[in-house]
Amino acid sequence: MNSPIGLDSLFKEKIFRIPDYQRGYAWQKPQYKDFWEDLVNLQKDRSHYTGVITLKEILPADIKDDSKEYWLVEDHSYKVFHIVDGQQRLTTCIIFLQSLIEFVRALHKDKKDEEIYLTDSLTLDSIITKFIYKKKPSGDQFLTYKFGYTSDNPSYEYMRYRIFGEENAGAIQETFYTLNLKNAKIYFIGQLEAWHNEEGWEAIQDLYKKITKRFLFNEYIIKDEFDVFVAFETMNNRGKNLSKLELLKNRLIYLTTLYPDNELDAASRKSLRDDINAAWKQVYYQLGRNEKRPLNDDDFLKAHWIMTFMYSRKKGDDYINFLLNEYFTPKNIHKKIEKEVIIEQVEETKTDFDFEEDELDNGEDETKIITLSALEPKKIRDYVNSLKASAVHWFNSHYPYLASSEELSDSEKKWIDKLNRI
Repeated sequence: MNSPIGLDSLFKEKIFRIPDYQRGYAWQKPQYKDFWEDLVNLQKDRSHYTGVITLKEILPADIKDDSKEYWLVEDHSYKVFHIVDGQQRLTTCIIFLQSLIEFVRALHKDKKDEEIYLTDSLTLDSIITKFIYKKKPSGDQFLTYKFGYTSDNPSYEYMRYRIFGEENAGAIQETFYTLNLKNAKIYFIGQLEAWHNEEGWEAIQDLYKKITKRFLFNEYIIKDEFDVFVAFETMNNRGKNLSKLELLKNRLIYLTTLYPDNELDAASRKSLRDDINAAWKQVYYQLGRNEKRPLNDDDFLKAHWIMTFMYSRKKGDDYINFLLNEYFTPKNIHKKIEKEVIIEQVEETKTDFDFEEDELDNGEDETKIITLSALEPKKIRDYVNSLKASAVHWFNSHYPYLASSEELSDSEKKWIDKLNRI
């Protein structure tokens, strides 16, 4: 493993993406408060080791020419990486830098970013270009963010429009994870204001130097032969543990990669993966819909398991053991079963010509034996769609008076509220 490096070096000619199998931003005040304390208490002659950032390179051939990353890869030799481990720390660094940029900008409201110097030689504009985004100089001149979520991740738009402040956002759906992003940014801006009032401008300049040069990471790039999904599950047992719901999402997306092409072609594979992402986006929206009292995701998952599969008097992790170790397993995809399917006969339009009786089809459908995975793709699709639909009812059953009139009538709200009081 190479020597530890700072953000300055880590971000050189790189684009980082948080893939769809990753959870959203899970850090809350205890975690980013510790981050802030580590930053402000770091002495001038010391560095702070932040840990390993594990990456998986996306090959240039896999970068579509209509993607926003393509021009940087093709014309400027940038490399694109998925973050397998370390995204919570790296996301926090970027939220802090964006908060710092906005705080400094607010101190110089009459100046443009290229006129505001954070250090003797670095303007806000140059810092934005280094860490936040690069603007395509020709054509429609769109922004390519150097750090962010893949477009199929539920937090993708929130990061762009609410954290980075891109204009023309429109309606942005919020989830439990986007609430964490928002709270982290609010916290850091508040801390920067207080720090500036107490310590002055030079202390703000010093924070930038600390975060970009003296918060150090080890960069580790996963080789092609390693299974990135297995690595993700293993690595994310450290730090702030993944919830059972987060582990399940990763498992389901992993399983979509195991089906043979004759059972799940490329288009169907993408469609199933999109359905999984859409389900989790809706689930986390419903769980975090009451921002003051978000619902526990593992409680929801267990309740849905009882409704869908079985009821158990056991306490603990029996539900997730069933889901991850018995039902949604690679073994059930590799295990093949034979299934009889009906091949419907096409009924042709008949003419008035006479045919010999033995030339006529008897019109009966034929049957054929096909081999399928024990865990068919349809079972995954049906499960995630059920999870998605149930999330709305789960929220409404806990907070009936926050439900819309289309979801519950006034009478239903009263009765559910009475049941909750029992």
